[in-house]
Amino acid sequence: MQHLVIIGNGITGITTARQVRKRSDMKITVISNETDYFFSRTALMYVFMGHLRFEQTKPYEDWFWPKNRIELVRGTLTELNTGEKFVRLEDGQMFRYDKLVIATGSQTNKFNWPGQDLPGVQGLYSYQDLQLLEENSRGVSRAVIVGGGLIGIELAEMLLSRNIPVTFLVRENYYWDNVLPREEARLISRHVLEHGIDLRLHTNLKEILPGENGRVRAAVTEFGEEIPCQLVGLTPGVHPNIDLAKKSGVAVNRGVLVNEYLETNIPGVYAAGDCAEIVAEDGGPARIEQLWYTGRLQGQALAKTICGERTRYQRGVWFNSAKFFDLEYQTYGFVSNEPREGESSFYWEDPGGKRCLRLVYRTGSRELVGINVFGIRLRQQVCERWIREKRSLEYVLEHLREANFDPEFFRRFEPEILRQHRLAM
Repeated sequence: MQHLVIIGNGITGITTARQVRKRSDMKITVISNETDYFFSRTALMYVFMGHLRFEQTKPYEDWFWPKNRIELVRGTLTELNTGEKFVRLEDGQMFRYDKLVIATGSQTNKFNWPGQDLPGVQGLYSYQDLQLLEENSRGVSRAVIVGGGLIGIELAEMLLSRNIPVTFLVRENYYWDNVLPREEARLISRHVLEHGIDLRLHTNLKEILPGENGRVRAAVTEFGEEIPCQLVGLTPGVHPNIDLAKKSGVAVNRGVLVNEYLETNIPGVYAAGDCAEIVAEDGGPARIEQLWYTGRLQGQALAKTICGERTRYQRGVWFNSAKFFDLEYQTYGFVSNEPREGESSFYWEDPGGKRCLRLVYRTGSRELVGINVFGIRLRQQVCERWIREKRSLEYVLEHLREANFDPEFFRRFEPEILRQHRLAM
């Protein structure tokens, strides 16, 4: 009987395991040093905020795994030998494999700041990070968060839920304007300020200072300002966790290099999820996709390949969603923070500055390319269909109501959006 070993029990590794089990009787072993059981990583913030217990973040009951003959092993890998086809754990356990999936996820970015490894300084990615935050947030009178990404805003909301004041250091001119167009970035920056965050724009961290007890006592900005604090959250993004793969003979660059079938340079060894860097067959730029839904889709495609039905991973229309405190965000297709050649956009923002919509389209054909929306819920299937069908900007505006997913009694903004477009023509 063939043995499939999967390193990592996140959404990618577990999706692969479940889909392989549906198609095959091969032996399946999933190894993780993070938790005994798969959990929803996106729900960690709600555990800290008291809305959920950690047990409620597990999508499957504990009995699910033995019933489906998926062996879960808790341990830290110290050796990955692709020549002799085995992995070894810190405690000496060794597992031989016929096929191997590397799904080791991401790690928090650090940029060699003096003091970045002091007690009281941490990132927010793993379950261990959540446990550490419980300890680090006790008795804190102020926290400093470094880096204006989605993890940073989650951490800010978590700390505010416990009445811990937050200073946010963001190197960009507006919050997340390295991803969002300026209008949306300004809207989010205002929203962050309105929630009581001390937002410091175009400000870099210089160093983190220790106190007499060895723990962090202050963060120092590039301008020399010393901000007293007892907790520093480092959230300047993440990078693929490839430490183990680097020593194994598997080809790596920013991530573990794979083709569009998620195959590495070594037969029988695959990589997927946050740690994989996909090299396109058409010679386009290699890409790393660090999203929950892309990890799930990669696991589904990879399971077919492992079971003999070689299947190319196809992402479809790009999609992401997030929440900035009480403001919801969705994006479909491609919306650049800076206009790309041959593209134009229509932007609407309500007078209160709490909702906005951006439609990006090709200047000549007027075909829809991408959508950004804040504060209004749109139907994913409708938005993706418009992009796939290359609907015109005018068609989308006239049919915008079809996509609205806000519940009953919510105010509808479609007439105002259409009116503004007609006035701009």
